[in-house]
Amino acid sequence: PSAHPWVATPYAAWPRGPGDSDAWFPIAVWLQDPRNAAAYKALGFNLFIGLWKGPTEKQLAALRKAGMPVICAQNKYALRHLDDPIIVGWMHGDEPDNAQRFETFWRSDPERVAQAWPQYAGRSWRGYGPPRAPAQIATAYEDMKRKDPSRPILLNLGQGVAWDNWRGRGVRSRHPEDYPRYLEGCDVVSFDIYPAVHSSLEIAGALWRVPFGVSRLRRWSRDRKPVWNCIECTRINNPKVKPTPRQVRAEVWMSLVFGSRGLVYFVHQFKPKFIEAALLADPEMSAAVKKINRQILALAPVLNSPPIHDETQIDSSNPNAPIRFMVKEHDGARYVFAVNMTPQVATGVVRGPGLFDNARVEVLGEDRHVKVTGNRFTDSFKGHDVHLYRVRLRATGPTR
Repeated sequence: PSAHPWVATPYAAWPRGPGDSDAWFPIAVWLQDPRNAAAYKALGFNLFIGLWKGPTEKQLAALRKAGMPVICAQNKYALRHLDDPIIVGWMHGDEPDNAQRFETFWRSDPERVAQAWPQYAGRSWRGYGPPRAPAQIATAYEDMKRKDPSRPILLNLGQGVAWDNWRGRGVRSRHPEDYPRYLEGCDVVSFDIYPAVHSSLEIAGALWRVPFGVSRLRRWSRDRKPVWNCIECTRINNPKVKPTPRQVRAEVWMSLVFGSRGLVYFVHQFKPKFIEAALLADPEMSAAVKKINRQILALAPVLNSPPIHDETQIDSSNPNAPIRFMVKEHDGARYVFAVNMTPQVATGVVRGPGLFDNARVEVLGEDRHVKVTGNRFTDSFKGHDVHLYRVRLRATGPTR
């Protein structure tokens, strides 16, 4: 259960924020050319995050033409256009929790490092210094908020959120205690880890790392800030492997089941050749992502409704294939969103309140129903399967 009261409209607190309706759910794309905004909108995206060396007048004009809002850097141009409604949020620099280059970010100045991280005073550095300190993020946050309190500020963190052994944090690897302090410097937090194409044997194929990171951010923030997360859908740096549509859908729904309030797709490919809009160049993945996004947008009021914590449970026939789920109620219906956390096969037995004998449970997007018998029903789960169930609540009538 949440440590903080559930808010169905978490962005309504900002007058110029991204959305004030419980029918709005953020589905963003990371750092893309605005000339492709209409193409992304056709795939169900409703937000851009990041603009290369921007925002600029040309970039915002293209986004305005496509009706695509953006969360971007608070640069000089942006500060001269605070009344532009196409800007709906501000962002820190990406992944400040990763090690930063000593010669550039730290300006080859050991004293500068020592001021941010006193425990490293007197240490010499080559190549990379430590990450940006949480206090630096908090200071930048207060500065951005002072210049414009009408929009939320997004902080995107790296894979250390879900992987303590990530060496990219340098001297702060295996220091997860940094993260609650980072969260003091933002209004919305997200992170990225890409297990389907990961090069580390510890992470490769472990899709559960994505919802694990979501859970950690929720716990570290005590549910006081919306948690978003990044989703992989291209090879990125792996010329041998790319995610399958099944893996992408599993990552998405694992994230949502564990409480993510927004999705950010990473769509670049760097190897074997660079393709900025690699998702748009992949017809199969584009079709899959479009289907996923449209289903999420249709379910936005359900996803934004408070989670139900009751006696509902799903028992898996395979102890090595746990089935995780969340329960929602909206507009006279009960929803159980379930996902197989592993590549293994299992049968799930679903039971709980709202499942009355002979009820027909609709499996959304699959053109089928399952029947409730004895206040339970069973369904098969292939590896990383997602099943979304809806059953109409039985009318009880007036009490006497």
